[in-house]
Amino acid sequence: MHHDGIPMTEYTQDEIDTWGLVWDTMEGLWDKYACKEYKTSVNLLKKHCNYSRNTIPQINEISSFLQLQTNFRLRPVAGLISSRDFLNGLAFRTFFCTQYIRHPSKPLYTPEPDICHELLGHVPMFVDRDFCDFSQEIGLASLGASEEDILKLARCYWHSVEFGLCRENGVNKAYGAGLLSSFGELEYSCKERSDDEPYGTDDDGMPLRPEIKPWDPAVAAAQDFPITTYQPVYFLAESLQDAKLKMRKYCEDLPRPFFALYNAQTESVHIDRPVRRAMGIPSPDSDE
Repeated sequence: MHHDGIPMTEYTQDEIDTWGLVWDTMEGLWDKYACKEYKTSVNLLKKHCNYSRNTIPQINEISSFLQLQTNFRLRPVAGLISSRDFLNGLAFRTFFCTQYIRHPSKPLYTPEPDICHELLGHVPMFVDRDFCDFSQEIGLASLGASEEDILKLARCYWHSVEFGLCRENGVNKAYGAGLLSSFGELEYSCKERSDDEPYGTDDDGMPLRPEIKPWDPAVAAAQDFPITTYQPVYFLAESLQDAKLKMRKYCEDLPRPFFALYNAQTESVHIDRPVRRAMGIPSPDSDE
């Protein structure tokens, strides 16, 4: 899969100001709560991709840099796509991302992923090879998966790539993009609490404190989640390497019509057995 030739995007000054406000709000929180891999990657992006509060980086430049670093690439999309299509892209080390930016009237809130979430939350983690391999494990497992298993894999993705925590020097740190691009939830998920601090919800229905479970993909695959409030449950890995190895083991145990292996040299996926074309799907040589 090749996605070169991504056009440049021109942003208005209002949009650049919105980006800068999000950057300023998050920068101190990254230093306190982000995992070390994220902070190392942001420094590389500052050096190579013009990451700063004053400029919204260009996706084409970022994608080219990622290809050199980890053989991952970005592919812009106009809006939300299905879980299957999105996860399938990860199998080819491709991340589908949006380019629009949240409205300036609400610079610290967006109802769906925008360029701040993609570039400040996701992209820095794609500079790290362990994280990229972890993401690809989910993608490879999605190829040919049943709808039931796509749902399980989507939940695993949500509880890790979007909202995952990892242990670092005895402290919980964030590696999930949904946390790393949200000033309120990043602190909520990572701040240390006393054992006697109560659970439950406040008057607005927001959880007072989250439950933190050890990273176990089988458990995460069965864990539902809200999309409009802070998460009531987070999953904590011992490290990104630990997250990757457990995800790989879980994916190996899923019932699959074939086993998919990615060839980095040809950027293609090979499968270990013949696959019959489903009825009603025309062959590439047909006139349909």
